[in-house]
Formats: sequence, C-alpha cells, structure tokens
Amino acid sequence: MVVQVKALACELPSRSGVALSRWSAEELAAEVISSGLVASISGSTIWRWLNEDAIRPWYRRSWIFPRDPAFETKAGRVLDLYHGSWEGQALSANDFVLCADEKTSIQARRRLHPTTPPRPHQLTRVEHEYKRLGAWAYLVAWDVQRAKLFGRCERKTGIRPFGRLVGEVMRQPPYCDAERVYWIVDNGSSHRGQRSIHRMRRRYRRYPELVLVHLPIHASWLNQVEIYLSILQRKVLTPNDFGCLHEIPDRLRSFQRRYEVLAKPFRWEFTRTDLANLLAKLDANVGHAQLSRAA
Repeated sequence: MVVQVKALACELPSRSGVALSRWSAEELAAEVISSGLVASISGSTIWRWLNEDAIRPWYRRSWIFPRDPAFETKAGRVLDLYHGSWEGQALSANDFVLCADEKTSIQARRRLHPTTPPRPHQLTRVEHEYKRLGAWAYLVAWDVQRAKLFGRCERKTGIRPFGRLVGEVMRQPPYCDAERVYWIVDNGSSHRGQRSIHRMRRRYRRYPELVLVHLPIHASWLNQVEIYLSILQRKVLTPNDFGCLHEIPDRLRSFQRRYEVLAKPFRWEFTRTDLANLLAKLDANVGHAQLSRAA
C-alpha cells in the first residue's frame, strides 16, 4: 500500500481525474480513501511515507526546455570564457571577460504611510498601498576576472543606452588597451543577433578588440551578472520604498560601490561536461513526456 501511495503522489492529479493542480498530504489521504485503497489514513501518515523518499508533490519548480538549436555551442563558448579560454586557446593576461544585462522598470514606490523599523516582537512593517513615482532601467556590466562593476541608470533600455554603457567601459583602462574584451550578453532587443555584432563593430571601430558573445535563448542562468542583479534585488529593492524617483540612481550607485569593496570573482564550477550531462537529461525527459502523452 505504501508503494501505491507513493506512486499516486508521483502522478499529476489530473491523471486520476482529480480537479487539482498539485497534491497536498491531506488531499492524497482523501484520494486513497475514496479509491478504496484504505479505510482510513491521516495526512501526517502520508507525509511521513513520502518524506522517506523526499517526495514533495505540494512543491513545484518552473523550468524551460532549451529551444535554441545551437544551445550547446553557444553555451559552451561562454563556459570556456569563464574557465579562461576561447576557441581552444587560453586567454592572455590582457584579455577581459564582461557580462552585461539590463534590469528594466525599477519602479519608485512611495508608501502611503512610512515604513516602520523592527522592534522587540515586531517585524519591519511596510504599508501595502503606494504611489508610483516613475521608473528607471539599470544597465550593468560585471568583469568576471576582476570583480569590477560598471552601472548606469537610464530612463529606458535600448540600443543607444546599451551603447553608452559599452562606451563608458571601453574608454577606460585596462579595456581601451586590451588585446580582447569579450562582452557576454543575452538576446534582448538592445543587443540581439548578428545585427548587434555588426552594429558594435561599426560604432566602436577604434576598439577592434571588442567581441560580442551571445548566450543561447533562455539561458540567463549562464550570465554571471544575473547573480549580482539577484543580490541587488534582495538587498536594495525589496521592499520597494522610495521617497522620490531620484533616490533610485543614488541608492543603486551607492550599493554598487559598497558591493565592490568586498566583491570577489564568482566561483563558477559549471563546465562543458556538466552542460552535456544536463542536455542529455533534458533529452531523456522530453522522450519520457512524449511517451506519457502518447499513453
């Protein structure tokens, strides 16, 4: 019976004709009773049985299958850069790797009542209602080897704002005198596809060392600057409480300086071997899903 309960927990409720998106322990108990498998059982018993095998159907995790036909090739190039090589050759001491991205629509929300600090037996309290004061976009580049940040606030993203970030970085040493400067970017509209590569070559002819490297589609998790943006979201923008619109650039720049004082290069351990194993696992899951639908 325990095996049957675990098997049921590993199926989507819809497969059993139950109008639920996911099981809870209590709902699994009700289902096994209604199916006649047992006369009586508690949700806590179900939970204990499932916990033996770390089965938790009440949790979920979102994910997406790679749909870029050149996913492995593009991702592999980025991983090579993180581990110090490009097209089979080791990077020199005069080569630099930058990851860039934009955080769009950072809203300034002024709470209708002031936020109160924590007190004994009381959490920080943030008023639910707020007034929108406008928004900024934050464009940022992260030097993978030097743990150096470059950020600028713009009223919107686009080709020109991104170009201003690139120009700001490339005009200063050591990048203006580098042998190669690799810019790892996603496929956002500011720097999408082969046209963006040609555009950068035309605009920055004085910097022939600039190499734009695109991530695969839906692979932001391979962009190291996303780690910094995640930290920024947790430590600076949550909760969102600003007195005016211009507080946002000031706070972002201040945090950027604060972070750089202690920043170290991220310890990137995901390799081409890990990538190949992941893609093989995803291929197996696709095959399993197709068989399930056919059944």
